Amino acid sequence: MTGAVLVLNAGSSSLKYRVIEPVTEQTVLRGALERLDENGWDGAFTQLNRTLEDAGVDPGELLAAGHRVVHGGARYTTPTVIDDEVERGIEELVELAPLHNPPALAGIQATRAAFPDLRQVAVFDTAFFAALPAAAATYAIDRGVAEKAGIRRYGFHGISHDYVAGEAARFLGRPLAELSLVVLHLGNGASASAVRGGRPVDTSMGLTPLEGLVMGTRPGDLDPGVLLHLLRRGTDADGLEELLHHGSGLQGLAGVHDFRDLLAAVDDGDEHARTAYDVYCHRLKKYVGAYLAVLGGADAVVFTAGVGEHVARLRADGLRDLAALGIEVDEARNVADADGPRRIGADGAAVELLVVPTDEELAITRQVAALLG
Repeated sequence: MTGAVLVLNAGSSSLKYRVIEPVTEQTVLRGALERLDENGWDGAFTQLNRTLEDAGVDPGELLAAGHRVVHGGARYTTPTVIDDEVERGIEELVELAPLHNPPALAGIQATRAAFPDLRQVAVFDTAFFAALPAAAATYAIDRGVAEKAGIRRYGFHGISHDYVAGEAARFLGRPLAELSLVVLHLGNGASASAVRGGRPVDTSMGLTPLEGLVMGTRPGDLDPGVLLHLLRRGTDADGLEELLHHGSGLQGLAGVHDFRDLLAAVDDGDEHARTAYDVYCHRLKKYVGAYLAVLGGADAVVFTAGVGEHVARLRADGLRDLAALGIEVDEARNVADADGPRRIGADGAAVELLVVPTDEELAITRQVAALLG
């Protein structure tokens, strides 16, 4: 097991883990620890240590632990070996990702305490988008205010977008450097990116993971005047945060955030669910069209993540009536029960349509191995 990477993805009350051998890219062990809010991190890592031991994995022989960290700000734009200074830096970025960075930080601290001799590496979701063109990264507000507060478009799901773009090129048998791609990461959180030559030129999420596409509980694009209006009507900052992170998107419109539940409600004739689904598809179509314009045309539109990979109906409806843009879904291919990368577009269409499963843990492993050799 020498040289394997322990990949950790910490949530507010859970810890997903996976041990991957970077040369063969084989998974040695995977699992999740739940209810950390009740049982605490110390108990979780005692259990994880026992699980590793039972599987024959010696922490002393691991290459490193790789941690997914959502927000790296402008400071962390590459995989970074974690020391006390980096840990403090991640903590300072909590104000930009108050719901996402704290669990990652707690996981890092617990891992460093449990495995003090194991190298720890942070891989940042924002890093892929660090070099966005200024025209895409800049918000049109007072420059001094933005610079002082660190306000710019950072983008998220970058680990997934980077990985999927590379796998799409591999599937097509073409160099990534030659391709223009629209990548759609559609899960409970959802984001789009425009990728040219392997580098992003635009992305839908912004300063925080709230902007862009409609999501399970987040609104995506929203007129800032809505927030001012609610503030003047008595909603405070905490109330707005709760609304934007947990009470919006599909949840706010239809009362459900799981896409399976949404489709079931649509089929049952629920008009609120139908509106939510239509809003979701409308926003998705707008971003596809916008990114085709940004790229000057695309070689492929690529779906990934839970909804993107598994909901054929959404793929068809979200791309409906785009034949004039070179996009045509093949119904039989789209609904076929298949795993792995696959085509879902019609023969002869100008733009390839692909489904490419994401694998953020493998992507993190690759980045850790590249950093540490």
